[in-house]
Amino acid sequence: MQRQKQLIVIGGATATGKTATAIEVAKHFGAEILSADSRQFYREMSIGTAKPTPDELAEVPHHFVNSISIQEEYSVGDFEKQALQLLAELYKKADVAVLVGGSGLFIRALCDGLDEFPEVPIETVKSLEEKLKDQGVESLQSELLHLDPEYHGQVDLQNPHRLIRALSVCRASGEPFSNFRRNEKKQRFFTPIYVLLELDRPALYERINNRVNLMIASGLEEEARTLYNYRHLNSLQTVGYQELFEYFEGKSNFDEAVEKIKMNSRRYAKRQSTWFRKDDHWTSFQPSEISAITSYLNQYLR
Repeated sequence: MQRQKQLIVIGGATATGKTATAIEVAKHFGAEILSADSRQFYREMSIGTAKPTPDELAEVPHHFVNSISIQEEYSVGDFEKQALQLLAELYKKADVAVLVGGSGLFIRALCDGLDEFPEVPIETVKSLEEKLKDQGVESLQSELLHLDPEYHGQVDLQNPHRLIRALSVCRASGEPFSNFRRNEKKQRFFTPIYVLLELDRPALYERINNRVNLMIASGLEEEARTLYNYRHLNSLQTVGYQELFEYFEGKSNFDEAVEKIKMNSRRYAKRQSTWFRKDDHWTSFQPSEISAITSYLNQYLR
């Protein structure tokens, strides 16, 4: 009898230790790792996205890390399709795979499928892009709060691509974007097992601050300078880069930019935590509880 295929899903806010945990879990079960951290997909962005180090990547086969260029168009739908194709191949040689990351939308797309959205006229999208250009991201945030307060409380408010996507659906349909995000789950050929890494807020914020300091010491400013000419791309609408771009443009000094990276990273972590907590299928662990995590997973993977 063919064994059930399992996907261990390791989620959590930024700086909760997902990479190290995923590697230990993958080695324990002889599995390969798929990244669901959408910014780690991009080859040119390494320091600011806290990618696995070369040594970590060598410990276990990783997929979707350094897989595309910042100049390539890549959607969550593309990820869903490619990840399903990859899992079909991986499951020919093993019964278990590991998915790890903090991008909740990408995790949901692979495990549950994407919702069906109405067609949006290109003119609607262009109108919103012009609004972003003329009035800034705050204008999109304000409109979304008015049209769909539920999604406003969930989305990354510093990501104009996500805001424009949601607002275009709101404008085209006359309904909140959230109304189109409640379809039934799609059938998958694997069963997800959800592990959530959590830390109390003071500990998490300390780790975030320390991580930013390490990024700066490792050359984040220099990496951001090499990407400055591409700052308009969706891939660069990212905490850790946008703040330094503002510094390069004289809108802040260096110390202010670093503090803003820390502040925006903490805010992002808070939004991630809110996203994960609203689903009851996660089982929470401290990142240091590797033995407890593997014991828990053993219940399902024997």
